[in-house]
Amino acid sequence: MSLGNGRTYLAIPGPSVMPERVIRAMMRAAPNIYHGELPDMMPDLIRDLKSVARTRHNAAIYICNGHGAWEAAAANVLSPGDKVLVASTGRFSHGWAEVARSLGIEPEILEFGLRSPIDPERVKERLAADTEGRIRAVTVVQTDTSTSVRSDVPAIRRAIDAAGHDALLMVDSIACLGCDVMEMDAWGVDVLVTASQKGLMTPPGLGFVFYNDKADRWREAVKSVSYYWDWRPRTEPDYFYRYFAGTAPTHLLYALREALDMIAEEGLEQIWWRHGILAQAVWAAFEHWGEEGPLELNAPDRSFRSHAVTGVRVGSDKATELRNWCENQAGLTLGIGLGMEPTDHFFRLGHMGHVNAQMVLGALATIEAGLKTVGIPHARGGAEAAGEVIARNTSP
Repeated sequence: MSLGNGRTYLAIPGPSVMPERVIRAMMRAAPNIYHGELPDMMPDLIRDLKSVARTRHNAAIYICNGHGAWEAAAANVLSPGDKVLVASTGRFSHGWAEVARSLGIEPEILEFGLRSPIDPERVKERLAADTEGRIRAVTVVQTDTSTSVRSDVPAIRRAIDAAGHDALLMVDSIACLGCDVMEMDAWGVDVLVTASQKGLMTPPGLGFVFYNDKADRWREAVKSVSYYWDWRPRTEPDYFYRYFAGTAPTHLLYALREALDMIAEEGLEQIWWRHGILAQAVWAAFEHWGEEGPLELNAPDRSFRSHAVTGVRVGSDKATELRNWCENQAGLTLGIGLGMEPTDHFFRLGHMGHVNAQMVLGALATIEAGLKTVGIPHARGGAEAAGEVIARNTSP
């Protein structure tokens, strides 16, 4: 017997919950791809995308996932034999390094573990030692989806500048654009990558690369950029099809247009605030449960926890049992312990994009029931502690 029938909640850290408005926007006949509303809406769509990234510079759209966005970014500013400094806080930092390596680029991994953010001082020291200027870029994952650790991007920019180094600052904001604060221009980010399926509330399939004029100048020195990955034709296309190097992802564009409208209606600062409060509610629940038992948030310090995803250490092999119970008995799907060992000691709760208080509180109450059912020791009342955070931050 199961209580899981009814509307399910996909609380993994991406793909995130899609709003009904976004789903309905896609449910239409295929449009004309040569003229009319689809080509006409592109300038405003690009403008609104850049608004979410907080940049006045350039935006290129690719038909791909986040891995494709990584490759697009690397292919436009790095050549085989170039060296890149990879500041690592988890599995996805290494993923970007793997993509670079496949292009003949040499990644140097600067490890910060799975529970700590990037230390800007260590970045500064490594760049200062690079007296020959071999390091062409520093890659940073703002929020590593596997660990839920969020790094201080402005501090890393200051570290690069303090070292007197000319390396590009390339930031992956795939997990958290539209959830955690991102100010591309104000923070001095040269290249920013993200994807459609998380804070942008759109189905997987679109990757985005934002780049400034410095990064575009570096494009001049790249030995070879393929027809597909070249960002310049996508940024200033002479024909509509050049935005996508071919046929447009028509229905994903309608979905994205609706999602960007929803972001504008709520307001980006309000969205950041909403994610911040909901994240604090999640933390309050787990911190309370952990007072009596092995449950522990992977990121111990609140100052470097993401507002988009929370990684949890269960302290035993019962994480998989808990996830299975939540999905099969209650209709709540939690994220696996990706990139963590052993994987059945970890799980992740995604709270990104189209989420509100009742969704998060419902997920936490379900998890608390699951903790009881599968026998994970914990202090009672975690969901109530989360409710207190919500009440305190929304009282008149």
